[in-house]
Amino acid sequence: MKHVMTLFPEYFNSTCSGRKQVEVRLNDEKRRVMNVGDTIQFECLPDRKRTVKAIVEELYKYETFEGLYQSIPFKDMDCEGWTMKEMIDGTYEIYTPEQERKWGVLGIRIRLKAEFEGADHIV
Repeated sequence: MKHVMTLFPEYFNSTCSGRKQVEVRLNDEKRRVMNVGDTIQFECLPDRKRTVKAIVEELYKYETFEGLYQSIPFKDMDCEGWTMKEMIDGTYEIYTPEQERKWGVLGIRIRLKAEFEGADHIV
C-alpha cells in the first residue's frame, strides 16, 4: 500500500539525507492501515513538489510521545543531543495533547527507496 505524508523542509531534508530513520506521527485512522513493507511518499511543504519515497521497515505503537521517545534513540529521529522536554515540546507544536490521548502515537522506521529506485527529488 502507498501512503503520502507531508513534512516541513527541515524534516524533509533530514529524511532525504538518511539521518532521520524514524518518522513520528499520531496513530490516527490513516496510520492504522499502515503495514511493514508499505511505501511512503514524503512531500516537502509548502508546495509538495519535492518528494522522496521510503519503505516501512518497522512500526512502534505507544500511548504517548514520551513513551515512544523513551524507547527509540533520539539519533534515529535526527535529534541527537535534544532533551526529552525539547522532544515533547517540539512535538506539541505539531500535535496537541488531546490528539495524543485520542489516537496514541506511532513511530515509523523507514528505509529510503532512493538507494534502489531513485527519489523524485532529493535535496
